[in-house]
Amino acid sequence: MKPDQYSQEKGAPLGSSVYYALLRAPASRRRGLTALYALRRELEETVENSSDPTVGHAKMAWWQRELKTLEAGQPTHPVAVELSQQLPGASAALEALFEVSDGFTMDLQQARYLDLPGLQRYVEKVGGVFAAIVAAQAPGGSEDAQWARELGNALMFAEIIRDIGDDARRGRIYLPISEMQRFNVTAADIINRRYSDGFTSLMEFQVQRAREGLRVALSKASRITLKRQPVLRAQAAIALALLDEIEGERYQVLHQRIALTPVRKLWVAYRTTRFAI
Repeated sequence: MKPDQYSQEKGAPLGSSVYYALLRAPASRRRGLTALYALRRELEETVENSSDPTVGHAKMAWWQRELKTLEAGQPTHPVAVELSQQLPGASAALEALFEVSDGFTMDLQQARYLDLPGLQRYVEKVGGVFAAIVAAQAPGGSEDAQWARELGNALMFAEIIRDIGDDARRGRIYLPISEMQRFNVTAADIINRRYSDGFTSLMEFQVQRAREGLRVALSKASRITLKRQPVLRAQAAIALALLDEIEGERYQVLHQRIALTPVRKLWVAYRTTRFAI
């Protein structure tokens, strides 16, 4: 399989939210951005598929060595090859890419977070830093770094809500223990898919934080930023629509992964960014 095909299937498979968000990017930058999302997915899967932390650390170390080859122009993995060829700013973003990999490595060290500040350190690396890398690929996009970090953090909180059930089946719960205790929800409740009034209240609280984070970040963006960042804008719009869907389904996220239909994702992404291309 060619590097571009591999990256497409890994980072933006047909029907995914990323796929429809990337359709809003200029064609000249689409392959490079796709490879960037593919790299993030590779790092995420390295953790998800490693039941033994020692093996997981070894695999992450391999990826960090592979990232270093971007500077020398001698990558071997299809995603790294595509990054090297299609993303001119890949080597310049190396330090930030290492920070993203460090974030996913945190999953090999802990499966729970005591409080929100602890969880935010994880979210900022795998969400905010990654979004800033995406933003920087647009001409003048480095000026949008702080905005992208805030938006990326909110996108990650929305992703956590969507994936609560799947993550719990892998032994990880990305909800602060302090907040779970406030609403009288235990880890066993989540792992065993036990719904309750407390769980509903907990999810209302989580959705409100993610939604508010997305809306505040979007409200802070200048028109210039909104115009040159159609991919992140589309992701934010899709995430807001997904949060509405989850709310409409009464937060039944423990036994299923609630998702928008492909047609709805396409429409939301198009409607939100149609003046930006």
